[in-house]
Amino acid sequence: MKTRKRTPKVSVRAWTAEDIPGIVVCHRAAYPEYPKNAYYTERLYEMQFAAFSEGQYLAEIDGVIVGYATSLIVQLDDDAHWYTYEEITGGGTFSTHDPSGDTLYGADIAVRPEYRRLGISKALYEKRVGLLKRYNLRRMIAYGRIPGYTEFAGKMTAEEYVQKVVGGEMTDPALSAHLRAGYKVRRILLDFLWDDSSLNYSTLLDMANPNYQPEKRKIAAAPLQRVVRRIRVCAAQWLMRPIHSWEEFEQTVNFFVDTANTYHSHFLLFPELFTAQLFTIMPPDLDSRAAIRRLASMTDRYLDLFSELAEKHGLYIIAGSQPELREGEIYNVAHLFTPSGQHYSQDALHIPPIERADFDIEPGEDIKVFDTSLARIGIQVGYDIEFPELARLQTLSGAEVIFVPYSTDERKAFDRIRYTAQARAVENFVYTVIAGNVGNLPAAKNYLINYGQAAVFTPSDFAFPPSATAGTSEANVETVLITDLDITSLVQQRDLATVRHLYDRRSDLYDVRAKRAVKVVRTE
Repeated sequence: MKTRKRTPKVSVRAWTAEDIPGIVVCHRAAYPEYPKNAYYTERLYEMQFAAFSEGQYLAEIDGVIVGYATSLIVQLDDDAHWYTYEEITGGGTFSTHDPSGDTLYGADIAVRPEYRRLGISKALYEKRVGLLKRYNLRRMIAYGRIPGYTEFAGKMTAEEYVQKVVGGEMTDPALSAHLRAGYKVRRILLDFLWDDSSLNYSTLLDMANPNYQPEKRKIAAAPLQRVVRRIRVCAAQWLMRPIHSWEEFEQTVNFFVDTANTYHSHFLLFPELFTAQLFTIMPPDLDSRAAIRRLASMTDRYLDLFSELAEKHGLYIIAGSQPELREGEIYNVAHLFTPSGQHYSQDALHIPPIERADFDIEPGEDIKVFDTSLARIGIQVGYDIEFPELARLQTLSGAEVIFVPYSTDERKAFDRIRYTAQARAVENFVYTVIAGNVGNLPAAKNYLINYGQAAVFTPSDFAFPPSATAGTSEANVETVLITDLDITSLVQQRDLATVRHLYDRRSDLYDVRAKRAVKVVRTE
């Protein structure tokens, strides 16, 4: 006689603080495809629990947490185009929880793979529906993944795929569960939060509360408004000329920082290896490799100078690049200095033949995106911008602006930087900002001549300036280029523009994947 397999008993209840370590374990098991830096920590779950403990539920079997659901109450502006996960959840902290709001936001729901198809997600959804009734909320919204789309990408658009799932012609592991729970699909979005299994697509879902009584609910708070994000960038065109001391170099640095600050800039970009001007205070008989190592010995002084200036003026400074000596090897390293006086680094990843031969520079390994208080930015040092894969990976990891400090000796080399930087802006719907050296260093063999022109490039569509160019400086003179960039419009146009390069990729024919996960660095 065949023995019937026992269906495990599932218990669904509200969290306690003691459950949080088990929630973290369940979260990691439910999303095995996520990179390590994408997982939530105990600290984030503690903040979510502290903000709205009544909205957090878990499912357990025999004392083991096998699923969970998180949610918060918010008041949203229906006239807004859309909100991002970061905006609604306060970066995952639930600091935006508003008891007087009318919308329950389902932030996350997850079940361990080995416990799926046991009705656990349905039971968790029922708890959320109970919150709608208990708090007399107007609706529940959520973003949903569509992991099944990877199999059909390129053969149909994400919109067509979702329509077929909604119509019952196809099933999707995540969307089908949402539909069974009673959600309606409001729109398809391309989120720039990493979700490789859904090709970065998501559905915006809505579930109305049929028992909502507006006359019994007085809204005390105004809707959560999207902050209009604009930044002012300043690109410095550094004039290479002989100097006689570090103090002369520092005087020119102060000139550019004062200029950027006087014109109320948020970001200031210096060129690649502009510190090579310091070659002129070294003995003239030094060979190139000895000179670059001596320049690297000044890195601590360079870091102290820019940390102090960034903090003093409240500026984000991308201080070009500076050679660094690490474990006996020389690297070409860009630095981001923040208004708090902190600094972060991005190594040059592609090294031109002349820099390998003359300076023995080694390539770095890590691709980074820096999450600042004003925008998410990437930095590419000179030659890096000529490789399109980097910009695509940074864009898919959230980059909105890519800063490119470069150093070129003549027009053809400059044109390679100029045209590829503009191509990266157009094909990824990002802004690119470039700044280079100008002038001559007759006594420095490897910096005899320089050709440069600062520029800011944009996507090419109706919402952006003609020629996909926000501004250019006069070439080959000491000057700055100052331009305002609308980050809010950029993000919206990724979805609304005439063409949508990020949506229309053919992942069935090709793919761009980082062999080492892109590091998203939250700056202070």
